[in-house]
Amino acid sequence: VQLVESGGGLVQPGGSLRLSCAASGIIFAIYHMGWYRQAPGKQRELVATITVGGRTNYADSVKGRFTISRDNAKMTVYLQMNSLKPEDTAVYYCNADRSITPRSESWGQGTQVTVSS
Repeated sequence: VQLVESGGGLVQPGGSLRLSCAASGIIFAIYHMGWYRQAPGKQRELVATITVGGRTNYADSVKGRFTISRDNAKMTVYLQMNSLKPEDTAVYYCNADRSITPRSESWGQGTQVTVSS
């Protein structure tokens, strides 16, 4: 299983970024996908998830600003981030959670998002 994130970078407060996570080596359609983030000195936290059926879930801190989506044909999950705040600064990780047995979970290497003026 390989998950490769891209799209991170430096953006000013109020700006937007779109993260992508391209998967390979898996049957993408049977994996729930998610984005997590970890800021310096803090634990990794859930940002957003999307199930195999397309149901989404968001952390309260990003509701209304971030949108997770998936393209099964491209084996890619996206995170559209709008109205970014300095507190969104973190390394963002892609997660793949196999929905059927045998269960398994995989992580990408992470992409840095920095929100600063």
